[in-house]
Amino acid sequence: MEKNLRQSRRPRRPMTREEALKRQERQQRLREKEQQSRELARGPIDLPFFLLTLLLTAVGLVMLLSASFPSAYYQTSNHDPTHYFTRQAVFAVMGIAAMLLLSKINYQRFRGMAKPLLYVSIALLLLVIIPGNPLAVTRNNATRWLGIGELFTFQPSEIAKMAVVIYFADSISKKKDRMQTFRYGVAPYAVLLLAVAFLVGLEPHLSGALLILGAGAIMMLVGGINWRWVGIAMGGAGGLLYIVLFVIGYNTSRIEMWRNPFIDAADKGYQLSQSLIAIGSGGLLGLGLGKGRQKFMYLPEEHNDFIFAIICEELGLIGATFIMILFAALILRGYWIALHARDRFGSLLVVGVTSLIAMQTFLNIAVVTGLLPTTGISLPFFSYGGTALSIQLAEMGIVLSVSRQMRPPRTG
Repeated sequence: MEKNLRQSRRPRRPMTREEALKRQERQQRLREKEQQSRELARGPIDLPFFLLTLLLTAVGLVMLLSASFPSAYYQTSNHDPTHYFTRQAVFAVMGIAAMLLLSKINYQRFRGMAKPLLYVSIALLLLVIIPGNPLAVTRNNATRWLGIGELFTFQPSEIAKMAVVIYFADSISKKKDRMQTFRYGVAPYAVLLLAVAFLVGLEPHLSGALLILGAGAIMMLVGGINWRWVGIAMGGAGGLLYIVLFVIGYNTSRIEMWRNPFIDAADKGYQLSQSLIAIGSGGLLGLGLGKGRQKFMYLPEEHNDFIFAIICEELGLIGATFIMILFAALILRGYWIALHARDRFGSLLVVGVTSLIAMQTFLNIAVVTGLLPTTGISLPFFSYGGTALSIQLAEMGIVLSVSRQMRPPRTG
């Protein structure tokens, strides 16, 4: 033992002059890189993306007030027609404050959040599905929320989406060419995605699981995985979907109501049929803001998942098209920022966030218009849900943080 102690106390070999110089050069390069990153992080945010986010948030609040005042009056204890709007406006202010704060943070600091945030999100997802958990909140036969009564509730799946995006961006950005291999580029991410999606699906929250799987798959594709694995995954997903829907017959009634909701418009097809009536009633110019009829206790979830039907009814085809153009502009601008990001991590980060918004917007509008079977998925910036809105605005802050360090566009 004494011999070991003497060996442990043995002084280290002194560095040679060349080693010392190399070490000083490495430290100097790191200091210069950190200084450059700090200077770049003080750049201006992308103004078009910022204004589009504020515009969608503002229009969303106006439409929420219009869509929710009947149900707020009849269903709340104090009969306050502005109940949902007031709560949403508070969270919108909080979300905008978070967006501005995150936009000022050097996005490289988000690397350190990747693993802790992922672990926290998995723990919260497990907490949701624990039987008899007093913190779990059940609504419409689904346990997707944690909270204390109506005072404060949130969906852990919203945190899981952001956790997957940050973790994937951090991990994939470090692998580069190794993403072409199955061992490093496919297996670890596929296992993680399936595990998180499985936990979300147990709530059950099928649309949330689809968003997580879709965003992760897009980031893997952008990160450089072989297209062969993409084809295999798409084929497997298609085969599994066919087996679930047509062989096992899972939720057959939902599929039938999707194909023709008017065969049982008073019961199982009620929500979609009322949604289609609202959309058809709007025509080209709409009935006028606040003058819709379906929100008067006819259309369920009129201020939440089916708010787009009220938009079509009150603003018509022209108004709904304008809002879809706003979403398209935001999504395209997000991908433009990703193309001009300073590094691989920033690009993947923006791709993940933008893909979440793009898929969620498409799925919601597709469900409301009957293009896809009915499932619970909200419209970003519009549907009622304070914590979801705050998290979405915080995600926009991450995109704006990346935009501060964009490479200048080429000229000439």
